[in-house]
Amino acid sequence: MSNGTKSGLQALLTPEESVVVLIDHQPFQFANLNSHEPTMIVNNAVALAKTAKLFDVPTILTTVLEERGGYLIKGLQDVFPEQKPINRTLINTWEDERVVDAVKETGRKKLIIAGLWTEICVAMPAIQAAGEGFDVFVVTDASGGASKEAHDMAVQRMVQAGVVPITWTAVASEWQRDWAREKTISAMTEVLLEHGGATGVAFAWETQLLATGRAGNSI
Repeated sequence: MSNGTKSGLQALLTPEESVVVLIDHQPFQFANLNSHEPTMIVNNAVALAKTAKLFDVPTILTTVLEERGGYLIKGLQDVFPEQKPINRTLINTWEDERVVDAVKETGRKKLIIAGLWTEICVAMPAIQAAGEGFDVFVVTDASGGASKEAHDMAVQRMVQAGVVPITWTAVASEWQRDWAREKTISAMTEVLLEHGGATGVAFAWETQLLATGRAGNSI
């Protein structure tokens, strides 16, 4: 990320400037995912995908050797049922011209990446793209590695290269930015209710209490 975009309002994400690449959320990679609880990565990756679709952010799906490593997980494919993931042989996604061309065709420079594993298939394209003028953000809680150390060291390495670590709820919040933007509030709330963990549960509870007129009463 250039010095001019590391701080200030321009450093925050907007839907109009963003493009998302989701890399290798496949059965083989999940089988050796040890940095996080796998179900959490599934939850967060799907939440990120749904949020991107909600805000009309171009999203590119890619897999590696899917004939052996398995197809993209159903939760992600269901968000974009019409899209066939780009199936690669290259370990580094950014060396596949089809992926790079798809990103460049959007005309957007804020590249948001999530995938498996962090230390390999996320770090390689993130570092390379950052060196080619993209402002790169890696969604760390929708990515994971073969071990906690592998994930953590990859994040540190990417930060040294100018990549920004971020979580899916932070991405969603920067895209929404203002709760007065009513066009996306309803759908954004649904994503939070389904994927927001304790935040979604608490919001559902608050809605229940408000609906029954008991918000101000003790339980």
